[in-house]
Amino acid sequence: MTSKERIRAAIEHRQPDKLPMDFGSSFITGIHCSVVENLRKHYRLETRPVKVCEPYQMLGLVEDDLLDAMGIDTAPVFPNRTIFGFVNDDWKPWRTPWGQDVLVSRHFEIDDRPDGIYVYPQGDRSAAPSGHMPTTGYFFDSIIRQVDIDEDNLKVEDNLEEFGPMKPEEEAYWREQAEVFRSCDRAVVTHLNGTCLGDIALVPAPFLTHPKGVRDIAQWYMTVASDPDFVQELFDRQVDIAIGNLEKLQAIAGDVIDVVIVCGTDFGTQESTFCACSTYDEIWLPRYKRINDWIHAHTTWKTFKHSCGAIESFLPSIIESGFDIINPVQCSAKGMDPKLLKERHGDRITFWGGGVNTQKTLPFGTPDEVRREVLERCEIFAPGGGFIFNAIHNVQALTPTANVVAMVEAIHEFNSNQAS
Repeated sequence: MTSKERIRAAIEHRQPDKLPMDFGSSFITGIHCSVVENLRKHYRLETRPVKVCEPYQMLGLVEDDLLDAMGIDTAPVFPNRTIFGFVNDDWKPWRTPWGQDVLVSRHFEIDDRPDGIYVYPQGDRSAAPSGHMPTTGYFFDSIIRQVDIDEDNLKVEDNLEEFGPMKPEEEAYWREQAEVFRSCDRAVVTHLNGTCLGDIALVPAPFLTHPKGVRDIAQWYMTVASDPDFVQELFDRQVDIAIGNLEKLQAIAGDVIDVVIVCGTDFGTQESTFCACSTYDEIWLPRYKRINDWIHAHTTWKTFKHSCGAIESFLPSIIESGFDIINPVQCSAKGMDPKLLKERHGDRITFWGGGVNTQKTLPFGTPDEVRREVLERCEIFAPGGGFIFNAIHNVQALTPTANVVAMVEAIHEFNSNQAS
């Protein structure tokens, strides 16, 4: 099988020729730029600065030579703008606070202050900074810039300002990407624009220069509880716009894309969920279903839902919403036992992730501990398809190179054992 065929077989719950693997195809399955640099050294690839493809989390671009070296089956088409609202182009050098020389967009405008690095939305220094990296940090946090709001008279338009019809420059970007990836043997993965319903990473709008509406994280969660009619109207309007943009994307690149990341809204914490399942069923399920139903009726794309945390009780509703894939499969959260997940839900949804614990084993274990856990997860999740190997969320800074290599080698070991 080609990588594209392998990924599709697994998602369709057919046993692929070997277990497929993803690293770097998205902003939730990526690798911190410091780890990417160390992996390039390990595999003796050309020495060059890593491109920071996603500056918010400081994720590094996993280029084709590293994809080949690791045996990765996916290829990314990232959005044409970063979470800070600027285009990644005309790369320039930057030395990070931890001393790594990387490449960033020419629009990456920052201030280096005593308490850390501040980044400006859209590279616009006339606006207030929208992100902050502490002096000892390795990625940015959003800065809350919510203006005064009248909680009794919220305006949907204020939280809709970042959503609109696809602009000509985005259409042109997609035409270029479609030509680049049309003959790609890897499975092409992309984030959809405008389908993230209430994604808490996007609510503060670090990409807008002067955001209006509900932009404080705590305020957003309270609004979901106190004013569900407002949230539902907002999501309905957002979905209307998104489907119009999906029509354009399908016309431009429908034959190129394999997997679309629809939404990254988290519904789980380490121990529980952010809301009742009935709230999900009322507010999110019908809107997600509209998006997924349109995609499945008009394209061959597979739809991907991200949610961290203890969400086992939500999986039947997520499946009913029409999602093909769930990520990151946080097996360390309460009730997320791998065997239970596979037995209860493995025939109806694909697990994209869950391959190794990135809170404990991968960053703090030994290479042998990593190997054992990876092999155990593969034995549980891989039979019958329905599993794409990835860690649980992004591989973080300071993760030992030996542990990442042990993870990759364990996957290849599993595949060799299955072949024999």
